[in-house]
Amino acid sequence: MTLLQPSPLGRKKDTRTVGRSSQSVFFIIFTLLMVSGIGLRLAYLQIIEGAQYRKLAEGNRIRMIPKHPERGNIFDRNGKLLASTRYPRSVYLWPMAHNRPSWPIVGRRLSQILDMPQEEMEKKLEEAGANSSSLIRIARDLNEAQITALKEYTSELQDVEIHTEAVRYYPHGKELAHILGYTRELTAEQLKQKKQEGYRLGDVIGQMGIEKAYEKSLRGEWGGQQVEVDGAGRPQKVLGEKQAKAGTDLHLTIDLDMQKAAEKALNGRDGAIVALDPKNGAILAMVSHPTFDPNIFSKQKLSQKDWQTVQGADHPLVNRALSAFPPASTFKIVTATAGLESGKFSPSTVLQTYGSLNIGGTRFGEWNHAGFGPLGFVGALQWSSDTFFYQIGRGVGGPTLIEWTRKYGFGKKTGVEFASEETKGLVPDETWKQKVWKMPWTVGDSINMSIGQGALQTTPLQVAVMFAVPANGGYRVQPHLLKDNEEAKSWRESLNMKPTTIKILREGLRKVVAEGTGKVLNQPTIPPVSGKSGTAEAWKRGVKQNHAWFGAYAPADKPEILIVAFAEHSGGGGGSVAAPMILQIMEDYFQRKYPGKFQKPEVEKLENKRHN
Repeated sequence: MTLLQPSPLGRKKDTRTVGRSSQSVFFIIFTLLMVSGIGLRLAYLQIIEGAQYRKLAEGNRIRMIPKHPERGNIFDRNGKLLASTRYPRSVYLWPMAHNRPSWPIVGRRLSQILDMPQEEMEKKLEEAGANSSSLIRIARDLNEAQITALKEYTSELQDVEIHTEAVRYYPHGKELAHILGYTRELTAEQLKQKKQEGYRLGDVIGQMGIEKAYEKSLRGEWGGQQVEVDGAGRPQKVLGEKQAKAGTDLHLTIDLDMQKAAEKALNGRDGAIVALDPKNGAILAMVSHPTFDPNIFSKQKLSQKDWQTVQGADHPLVNRALSAFPPASTFKIVTATAGLESGKFSPSTVLQTYGSLNIGGTRFGEWNHAGFGPLGFVGALQWSSDTFFYQIGRGVGGPTLIEWTRKYGFGKKTGVEFASEETKGLVPDETWKQKVWKMPWTVGDSINMSIGQGALQTTPLQVAVMFAVPANGGYRVQPHLLKDNEEAKSWRESLNMKPTTIKILREGLRKVVAEGTGKVLNQPTIPPVSGKSGTAEAWKRGVKQNHAWFGAYAPADKPEILIVAFAEHSGGGGGSVAAPMILQIMEDYFQRKYPGKFQKPEVEKLENKRHN
């Protein structure tokens, strides 16, 4: 029996499409690509970026409690301490503190205890950035009342930490302010400039003087504790510690005893005193007045009274030893050198002096209004004759006088470490006069310059360098403050002067003290002295108040010390105002160094009588 086959027309059509053709291949490839992409991304994150993400993770778990390095100490040439460190207590916060729910309570309480606006604290925290891993100092130099209050409110101030830190201290206060300078917390602008050198918010930096000049040596290196913190940022355990590295100690050329003697001799007058070793330019003392107390800058915030002590109209922050003034008759050393070295005047030259000279229709007067009769170079220095040196200035001419002025070191910085504080002064010439006055150089300019007047401007330190030339036999020295063991020759340069020029200069400067305008220094209390006075015309608020100068070295035959005293707007002469200052300093120096060799000063004798 034949079975009946169903007709194809009655069969149901299959409509399934999934898994057919290339669709399955597409999904397999898509899945493989997705898995590969995820794998590659994981590999990138773990292998290439792994170190960075681990660092970020560690940053959330690990904090660094910084420890300030101790700044290097500063000593004088004999090992006496000039600048050191004290250890006050300071308040620190974590950078994210002001973003926490407890901040309104913490901030308000801190504001009350520290007497500091809450906004000021928040500004410091914001400047640091919430992701900063270091504690931020909010206030420094806490007093005992503030420490007690912080401890009383410990329960409210859980995120507040108190640590000691190293702060600069100057035991001699005002006496060395312009030499040592001061340290102060970085300004926002300074922080931008110094960030690449490793400075951070709250760092202190030398702002002037030795502190600024030797910042890199004195600063030291930061240290700190690496601690693990919990989710609230509270330290759990110490993971490691890096000791802070103290800065390098410095020994200066300064003699503290001489510095104190110079400060005492200036006696509150506006002006400056500089003392050098004339053989090599080592600065033994450098005093400027008005002065200031550098310790005030170690405070967290200066009071109005503090600001008044440094912002007065008399500019106490300005170092007058490095500021420029007309040198007056002290400059006759240069004029005499130019005359003798030019060949236009011989060592035996004798010139008639007058009450005044009429040159080019202008009358140039003698300081005594009468003249001194015929004088040679030695006599002209002895009596500081203006009309003698007018004739020398006119004879050598402006170019030669200017050339020797520059050879002596005027018109440029001396090379002392305080480059940013030192002015180079001014040596006027034809180019300068045409630029400033739109006029040519005249014989009158040479005459004014010959006696240290006119537009010539020099600093007390430059004048000291000038005096060192005759004192040491013809070498221009480079003044410096850092003590070392180098020989004198590395700090000086020969001006290649004729032996006769040096001889005449030394004889003339000795005559000034022995018989001339500086006889106040011709005393048995000190060895024989050589020197030169100067009185520069100057006006203050429309009233004539002259500057007084005196430069001297001793012993005259073999100088050990050289001192320049400058009294700004003293109203008196160099011999009567500045020379007594030098006498006082030299008496102190030679009485200490050679006890019993010279007579004691009268003041000391009277004091001894009172005590006996």
